[in-house]
Amino acid sequence: MTDAQETAEDSSLRTTGGGPPDDVESAPIPLLEPREGIPPVVADETSLAEVIAAFAAGSGPVAVDAERASGYRYGQRAYLVQLRREGAGTALIDPVACPDLSGLGEAISGVEWVLHAATQDLPCLREIGMVPTRLFDTELAGRLAGFPRVGLGAMVESVLGFVLEKGHSAVDWSTRPLPEPWLRYAALDVELLVDLRDALEKELDRQGKLDWARQEFDAIAQAEPAPPRKDPWRRTSGMHKVRRRRQMAVVQELWETRDRIAQRRDISPGKVLGDGAIVEAALSLPANVHALAALNGFGHRMGRRQLEQWQAAVDRAKAVPDAELPQPGQPVTGPPPPRAWADKDPAAAARLSAARAAVSALAEQLNMPQENLITPDTVRRVCWEPPAGADAESVSAALAGYGARAWQVELVTPVLVEALAVKGA
Repeated sequence: MTDAQETAEDSSLRTTGGGPPDDVESAPIPLLEPREGIPPVVADETSLAEVIAAFAAGSGPVAVDAERASGYRYGQRAYLVQLRREGAGTALIDPVACPDLSGLGEAISGVEWVLHAATQDLPCLREIGMVPTRLFDTELAGRLAGFPRVGLGAMVESVLGFVLEKGHSAVDWSTRPLPEPWLRYAALDVELLVDLRDALEKELDRQGKLDWARQEFDAIAQAEPAPPRKDPWRRTSGMHKVRRRRQMAVVQELWETRDRIAQRRDISPGKVLGDGAIVEAALSLPANVHALAALNGFGHRMGRRQLEQWQAAVDRAKAVPDAELPQPGQPVTGPPPPRAWADKDPAAAARLSAARAAVSALAEQLNMPQENLITPDTVRRVCWEPPAGADAESVSAALAGYGARAWQVELVTPVLVEALAVKGA
């Protein structure tokens, strides 16, 4: 057993009710170097084949992590993949040099993958052929166990007694070659992930929540990729200021022009043109390049050609026929905003108020965040259009239909049945 495993074993025995150990006798230990040193970055097919063979022959769960270049590059692709497994050690793989990791994914497909905040990394891992069939999410495990802070560094410190250096989390991981301090940081991110998993499994079992966690992990592993977002330009920061349909057309045209440029240049859209500048142009509807250059976000280091391309986008939006202008909002498929319930349906508002209070009390009793007990959207939908009969059977069926897991259905159904019986004033 390694020192880290011994620490994990001790910490899991000391942890009660979720959160840090009750009786820590010494200060956390800084984790400065990987156990076997920093491994060389795998950047060719021969080295990749060796890693695949080593991880296929290893034992136990596989710790998996990925680094992206959010804020620097277009999209959310992986620029480094880190893995660790007993018997195989740690591997750092460059997915730019080795863009197809399906062979590695297949070699460990039947093995439990351990990730922290799995839903953040799974999309970029899927793009390079790595798709788990079983997983353990240490962040989600921490939420279910009631830890107040569930970042990887906080979890490793409170559960295992080690301090991770987190100074390189937001760097440009598309940089080549990757600096040694960054590689050390990346290797340390998977160094204790399996140890953390083991300690959290014990804690969840102690709290009677292990089966709940396994249902959540299975749901993540089996989830289909999210469909492309409809009208992504509507999520432009500051969009709430844009009221008129012609202005919305300007936002859409500028957003889509920016996106094409960012994709072609492979840089973050925000580095091409800020959201604030898009909204400024939409509100002002500048008549020409000179007027555009006077707006915040334009003008300063922007050349004449750049200003002309943005003004051309504004002019295209101005030329859109009235009948083809964007509608002032996306089609609503679910309930209206809760703030409107009291006017639209006072009885539904009373049901929602009762349901929220009951769910909040139950979550507090179970020592977990409300959103992990049941999604707020599910509660709203059930309260807005209660299932016929509003009894335990119909409510359970409704919850399951909205994607709630069996453990959630069992716990939440009784409180929702009671809330649905509340009458409005």
